[in-house]
Amino acid sequence: MDDTQIVALYWARDEAALAESEQKYGGYCRAIALGILESREDAAECVNDTWLRAWEAMPPRRPSRLDTFLGKLTRNLSLDRWRTLRAQKRGGGQTELALSELEECLPAASCPEREAEARDLTESLNRFLEALPREKRVIFVQRYWYLCSVEKLAAMHGMEKNTAASILFRLRAALREHLEREGFTV
Repeated sequence: MDDTQIVALYWARDEAALAESEQKYGGYCRAIALGILESREDAAECVNDTWLRAWEAMPPRRPSRLDTFLGKLTRNLSLDRWRTLRAQKRGGGQTELALSELEECLPAASCPEREAEARDLTESLNRFLEALPREKRVIFVQRYWYLCSVEKLAAMHGMEKNTAASILFRLRAALREHLEREGFTV
């Protein structure tokens, strides 16, 4: 079933939308959640919550890209759960490390302008990513969207861990420079 048909099921309040979403995007969403949470049980819960959030969001929303919409829901739910678990355990892992690496590259948040700045930042990040060679863009997204460990990135791309870490360091420096050039305070 294609995405337009699945979205139509959500809009018709047909519970088959949930089964179709699970069938088509379950593995994709589980991979996102598992990369962040590193626990199959927690990841499964977040994926189930994703279907519920999608059910609650449609209508009124009609996503143009269902895969991106569901992936973003899963990622946000997984990060929320990770923060909750971290607050309870105060443990460290790949998620905390990857997010902390980006902190020094991102502009400081300002309360009244937060939403407009977030939109501008998103557009700037997209321009930065579009300008990168494909392999570097994939590495960046795998690390900072899917939160893959440096070791896993190195193995997936057939390189040494130090090489992957060096590429990520240079990408963060380039991102920082790009954002500063575009007027963001980093």
